[in-house]
Amino acid sequence: MKMFDLSGKVAVVTGGNGGIGLGMAGGLAAAGARVVLAGRNRAKGEAAARGLAGGGLGGECVCIAADVTKKADCVALVAATVARFGRLDILVNNAGTAIRKNPQDYTEAEWHQVMDTNMTSAFLMCQAAYPEMLRAGAGKVINIGSVMSLLAAPHAAPYAASKGAIMQYTKVIATAWARDNIQCNAVLPGWIDTELTVGARAQVAGLNEAVLARTPAARWGVPADLAGIAVFLAAPASDFVTGAAIPCDGGYVARA
Repeated sequence: MKMFDLSGKVAVVTGGNGGIGLGMAGGLAAAGARVVLAGRNRAKGEAAARGLAGGGLGGECVCIAADVTKKADCVALVAATVARFGRLDILVNNAGTAIRKNPQDYTEAEWHQVMDTNMTSAFLMCQAAYPEMLRAGAGKVINIGSVMSLLAAPHAAPYAASKGAIMQYTKVIATAWARDNIQCNAVLPGWIDTELTVGARAQVAGLNEAVLARTPAARWGVPADLAGIAVFLAAPASDFVTGAAIPCDGGYVARA
């Protein structure tokens, strides 16, 4: 269907070399987009790109190494994408990390590490991408929040703060850039089985049982569960959807 066709479009997915980012990148590639996986680990990114390219999904996929907490790297990433593919249509701000402690136990450096990775990176990437989307006359920004954009946990102070900020920043970009035909929306994943949440289950006693008990779908999500919503928010089907924050969580936040 044309409303979900991404043929000819170019997407950058930060933190795209694994987990949720790679799941979304797979969806975008399957819909016809050419995809850039951005991350600090070049070897991991190149392996992920080869996996997508070899999976018969249809869209070309490459890796560009970048630290998206640094402005110069964000500018260089966009420039390299445009040099390779001639345009930038879709930006998925997915880079993220977590450090789990009680609020009083974080160091200042740990606070900034989480905030810069989860929130500042999205700010810098949006600034870097905007001129190319403006030049193209259209664009799609997908920011990755979390159920922690809406809820909280005692071990997640900077993570929850950063994901709440992502949701509000999404609304700012949506209202500021709507006149430029650029839509910006947030996806709020629930508990997804990734490298990040493997650590959470090891550190937080009873987490696995608590997630299964609260989630109406009665399972953890997998990265591929995020593929469809990525395509929808990147495609013409969502051209009048902007400023939204959409949970993808098996019903987790809907349950009292």
